[in-house]
Amino acid sequence: MPAARSAGAGTDLLAELEWRGILHATTPGLAERLATGRPISGYIGFDPSADSLHAGHLVPIFGLLRLQRSGGRPIAVVGGGTGMIGDPSGRSSERNLLDRETLEHNVGRLRGQLERFLDFTPGSGAASMVNNLDWLGELSLIDFLRDTGKHFTVPYMLSKDSVQVRLERGLSFTEFSYMLLQAYDFWHLHRTMGVELQMGGADQWGNITAGLELIRRTSDVGEDAPEQPAHGLAYNLLLSPSGTKFGKSVSGDAIWLDPE
Repeated sequence: MPAARSAGAGTDLLAELEWRGILHATTPGLAERLATGRPISGYIGFDPSADSLHAGHLVPIFGLLRLQRSGGRPIAVVGGGTGMIGDPSGRSSERNLLDRETLEHNVGRLRGQLERFLDFTPGSGAASMVNNLDWLGELSLIDFLRDTGKHFTVPYMLSKDSVQVRLERGLSFTEFSYMLLQAYDFWHLHRTMGVELQMGGADQWGNITAGLELIRRTSDVGEDAPEQPAHGLAYNLLLSPSGTKFGKSVSGDAIWLDPE
């Protein structure tokens, strides 16, 4: 059964996550923002490269659940657009790219699984699910490079761990650009839905902070401003017995949430 919603804002959300041992990092100012008592909208991205979520997704799913229980508004973003590109984070090789029809099928299946955890009943704190293909699919390359790419330097992007670990093995420009697309997702959700918080696994920290950088640069808010327009939170990863990221990429490690 989906969790019942709380009327308050999540003043004790961080303490709860830390007590459960899943809090990896937060950006400065998040605790103060939660302490204001104002409800906060937060999102996590889910990669639709398979038609089922897996056990590794349980940590971020419960993060959204805890956010909703503490009075926040959880948003699940499925990467129908970024799923066509591939995220290098936590991977040692290039991903096999899926066609649009397969991705659309997978997106539809993920919604049903998320409904078992989150409360989508209409209301102020209702969970929602959106597909980033809806806005990324409308972008032109020229507009994206001019309006988003100009805010990031190549050294900044190269400094991210998700990029560093792949440089020696090889990293295509396709996957290198993923960071900017995820940053655009955060900027778009902040602008159109008032989303202030992006959450994700520890391996997503570089992508999360890139989104914060884009929002800050386009809102003319300095790093030392008393209140930042957006925030980030990362969870510890669920690791397999071999010490690798628990997911669908490593043969034999995947435990699917769908019994089929």
